[in-house]
Amino acid sequence: MKKPLSAFLYQHRHCAILSYFIIYLAWFCYLERTVRPAYWIHSWLDDLIPFQELFVIPYLFWFFYVGIAIAFFLRRSPEEYYRLCAFLFTGMTLCLTIYTFFPNGHHLRPWSFPRMNVFSEIVRIIYSVDSCTNVDPSIHVLNSLGVHIAVWRSEVLKDKKWVRYGSLVACILICMSTVFLKQHSVEDVAAACVVAVPLYWMAYRFDWSPVLERLRAARRERRERVKAE
Repeated sequence: MKKPLSAFLYQHRHCAILSYFIIYLAWFCYLERTVRPAYWIHSWLDDLIPFQELFVIPYLFWFFYVGIAIAFFLRRSPEEYYRLCAFLFTGMTLCLTIYTFFPNGHHLRPWSFPRMNVFSEIVRIIYSVDSCTNVDPSIHVLNSLGVHIAVWRSEVLKDKKWVRYGSLVACILICMSTVFLKQHSVEDVAAACVVAVPLYWMAYRFDWSPVLERLRAARRERRERVKAE
């Protein structure tokens, strides 16, 4: 016997928030195709950082880093999962809003690679599918900070020092990879760090329990009103 739709939705209610990625991808792709940079990002520090193709490894690891963290907290700690999603999704939305109203880009990519090897070829492919626009703040950096904060503050992982410090190393290497691959400017990294501060306060310091309780009470009141009618 099939379960009713309401039971299915309730059982998978924690996954529903992940539908945000559909909105994010549609919005991001729209900006990539239609918006042209009006602001060009550059720092004198960028000129001191050499291109290093080996950093493509932590750069690509970012996808696993974020994905594994979301899946882990979804399964092990719903409260920490929602806090992580609040940080990530609010931050990504804020970045897309900035890209929309302050379209930006950079001219940091090398004209040719100093070394040709398998890592350089991977970077070339990344360059071909990911333009050097919509860069400030860096979502790569912002999401890495969000994941590491979630891991570091997690009650589930508080005794797993190797996971916590491994996350720290991964976060640092991912942030470094964005500038060593010339995917982002140092300014993009700094902007992401600045944005992370209010996001951290919102997701981890602000007490949302009174707000959530009022929402639950309003939902119960609506249900009772519907039943009465």
